[in-house]
Amino acid sequence: MSKIGQAPITIPDQVKLELSQSRIQVNGPKGKLSFTLSPFLVLKQEENQLRISRKNEQKSTKAMHGLTRSLIYNMILGVTQGFVKILEIEGTGFRVAQEGDQLSLTLGFSHPVLIKEPEGIKFEVPDNKTIKVVGIDKQLVGQVAAQIRSFKKPDPYKAKGVRYQGEHIRRKAGKAGKAGEAAAGS
Repeated sequence: MSKIGQAPITIPDQVKLELSQSRIQVNGPKGKLSFTLSPFLVLKQEENQLRISRKNEQKSTKAMHGLTRSLIYNMILGVTQGFVKILEIEGTGFRVAQEGDQLSLTLGFSHPVLIKEPEGIKFEVPDNKTIKVVGIDKQLVGQVAAQIRSFKKPDPYKAKGVRYQGEHIRRKAGKAGKAGEAAAGS
């Protein structure tokens, strides 16, 4: 049995669930999210707890059991607390500015990179080196943050680029022969 799938989900007071045979909708103070269920899973709501069980013991159903529980739990967290990914920009001349509902990233290209806020996502720019991606859908927040990071991934030689807050970049030494040539040439 899936240990994650067996664990009950506690439903906070401010969250309302709407269950149908193949869909669950979660309404909370920050918004609402919905999810289509696998036909092999059954949801049971008992007072302020939600339990997920499966109809058969096939490998694919077992895989969906824990995944579905995690997705529903993240939906409940999203509509109550929300999710935030913080990105940091490192490098000389690299900066970010917010212009209305879009970001303008200066990342060393000949032009600024403009990113429009997708529906359900808000950008916050506390300073010109930090971006906060805020939303209620965990998957969408992570996807948008990864898209922003993909414009200029951190360079392992100079550690320049866009990275997640707290991300450690493994530095490389560079060309060892270049330092030796300069000394031999003089």
